[in-house]
Amino acid sequence: MKSMFKLSTRVALLAAALSVFALGTAQAQSAPWHNMGRDATPAEVKAWDIDVRPDFKGLPAGAGSVSLGETVWESRCASCHGSFGESNEVFTPIIGGTTKKDIETGRVAALVQGATSTAPQKTTIMKVATVSTLWDYINRAMPWNNPKTLKTDEVYGVVAYLLSLAEVVPPDFTLSDKNIAAVQQRMPNRNGMVFYEPLWKVGGKGDVKNVACMKDCEIDPKVHSFLPDFARDAHGNIQQQNRVIGPVRGADTTQPAPKGLIGSAAAATVAVAAPAAPAAAKGPNVNNLLAANACTACHGVKNKIVGPSFVEIAAKHKGKADLEAYLAGKIKSGGSGVYGAVPMPAQPQLSDADARTIAGWIAAGPK
Repeated sequence: MKSMFKLSTRVALLAAALSVFALGTAQAQSAPWHNMGRDATPAEVKAWDIDVRPDFKGLPAGAGSVSLGETVWESRCASCHGSFGESNEVFTPIIGGTTKKDIETGRVAALVQGATSTAPQKTTIMKVATVSTLWDYINRAMPWNNPKTLKTDEVYGVVAYLLSLAEVVPPDFTLSDKNIAAVQQRMPNRNGMVFYEPLWKVGGKGDVKNVACMKDCEIDPKVHSFLPDFARDAHGNIQQQNRVIGPVRGADTTQPAPKGLIGSAAAATVAVAAPAAPAAAKGPNVNNLLAANACTACHGVKNKIVGPSFVEIAAKHKGKADLEAYLAGKIKSGGSGVYGAVPMPAQPQLSDADARTIAGWIAAGPK
């Protein structure tokens, strides 16, 4: 009896183990992504892990003077942000609106609720609380047309130049990883961040208090959006710039605007239909080149945005000898004065062949 009891116990344990194994096998087989992908290598993680925190963790060693920053700024940044960070018809101003008193208190007075004196426009230096934010964003995202191409010392220099414009540091200052923490203590709005604790508590109350409408409420509000005619093709064909999966569907901006709202059935039809090749895509990869290099952020095909339209460029230089080579050179090197004060930034990331492709499309008459 004793041996039979031991045998029965072993059989039961074996059966339980087989059940667990079978369940695990079934779960593994039911997940088609179970064996997909791999762990990122240390080198891959290092390449992506470049953010800089407010406590300056992640900040690389280096240094850059205000003078170096000014040189980099004029060649890589001023075309969009202005020579003194005052904007250049492209972005909102970076510098302005702060005082020496703000630097002392660490709170921009113009932003304090109920302030009698308010700035006409909230600039970046008025709002940003940490100098690490400036360093991190410039390092990761600038220049706009060629991000992550500034050297570490150049980033330090650009940040130093901006801070000197705001009188946070003197004109002969050199910013480095060794003194940046001390500079943080002079940021004009360093005490301007607000931590609203209820938002971080699961059982906390929200930051908005309101009373539900119980009388004369609008029963069926209509919410929709549309592209105005002058902006329909400002950034190429919107439909081709959306993913083919998910609920969002961009309008086919190569076609006339619809007369009414597009219903779900029509939207579904648009989603599955192959997008028509836009007229702007004549020539090899022109549409992709315009989108990849942010050309349509400043130039519309037929309308001016920041710079002239492509049609206007073609018309101005019509009949010019070797027009394609001329335009390719202007695209690569940039310049100013031909269409007003706003300069055209250089596009060094474009190969000569790609610049020629865009230039040839313009010279042939963009449509």
